[in-house]
Amino acid sequence: MTVAASHPGHVPPVPPESQRVRRTYVARVAIDTFGAAGARIGLAWIAIMVFCAVAAPYIASSHPILIKMDGQWSSPMLRHLTPTDVTLTFGAIAAAVLLLMRRLHRRVTIWLVAMAVVGVIAFLTVKPPITIVYSQYREAIAEGKVAFVQHTLISYSPSDRLGDLGDKRTLEPDRSHLMGTTIDGEDLLSRMIHASRIALSIGFVATGIAVLIGVVIGGLMGYYSGWVDLLGMRLVEVFAAIPTIYLLIAIVAFYGRNLYLMMVVIGLTGWVGYATFVRAEFLKLRHQDFVVAARACGLPLRSILFRHMLPNGVAPVLVNASFGVASAILLESMLSFLGLGLVDEPSWGQMLNQALQGGFRWWLAIYPGMAIFLTVFAYNLVGESLRDAIDPHLKKAAQL
Repeated sequence: MTVAASHPGHVPPVPPESQRVRRTYVARVAIDTFGAAGARIGLAWIAIMVFCAVAAPYIASSHPILIKMDGQWSSPMLRHLTPTDVTLTFGAIAAAVLLLMRRLHRRVTIWLVAMAVVGVIAFLTVKPPITIVYSQYREAIAEGKVAFVQHTLISYSPSDRLGDLGDKRTLEPDRSHLMGTTIDGEDLLSRMIHASRIALSIGFVATGIAVLIGVVIGGLMGYYSGWVDLLGMRLVEVFAAIPTIYLLIAIVAFYGRNLYLMMVVIGLTGWVGYATFVRAEFLKLRHQDFVVAARACGLPLRSILFRHMLPNGVAPVLVNASFGVASAILLESMLSFLGLGLVDEPSWGQMLNQALQGGFRWWLAIYPGMAIFLTVFAYNLVGESLRDAIDPHLKKAAQL
């Protein structure tokens, strides 16, 4: 019988190489990134914002979840869901289900395709009522026509001005309105929750457009070099000189206030940083052995650029993208604060603008201002942690 040594100088046997846990580069970066306390705090706040954006119509709505009126059961909340609500709900459920799959790139591809298909179907088939009368349910309850009603957690829609409840304009926080009301009598907490959807959508979509353009142009510049790089750098200099905020103001003045147009403008003017990062990485990688071998094998250009070179040079782009999302949110909030943002949709910058109309209202300044600050700060925390995780110099310094 063999007895294991237990003296203090005993060194446990090292497991063979085949039994060691091998993590991919992405897994190691993710562990190092979210191992930092700042990244965990930032991710927690972003998760709260994502939850509010997806579940907004189920949390804050004047339409009851379930109501029995005149002997009939109905769900006004479900009947008034928009195509965007249906698409985001399906996307959240699909994301939770696909997390059980093993291969990351496959489940992300499946999720994106499913979201696109459901989005098209929802916009073609889901038709909520055009005319909305929020007070009809409160009036029916007051007249005794309702036998049963179940409201959402916050029983006010973001655009419900509560005119049937008397003068509700600019009320300070109380039990019925935990964050007070706006100058138009709308519940501020409901608008804060629904405004998270605007902030996240403009941040992710605008940054996605910028990353896509920057990766393509920067990849071509870095791979070909020469005259392609020369022309590309002149294009970069032109777009770098465009002031985004002034261009947004001009676009709004000529074409009206459109969220999708804002996303496109921010994306078309924000790709410069991503292009320069990808160019620098590709200039370094274009003479590596694996790239030379791929060219010798006759692989197509798109495979060499986006399947072999991009995964090895995408780290700086991811870091810059996290800061780009925060910048896009700030631009939209700034535009709304100037009174040039969206009119019918709730926005944090728009609420800040109302805080200064006809006298200072502290609740209209503190809550939206803190939401903007915390969201931008959360993305910056994640970006800094990601930058530290992929920087080999910082890792060597920590080991020393």
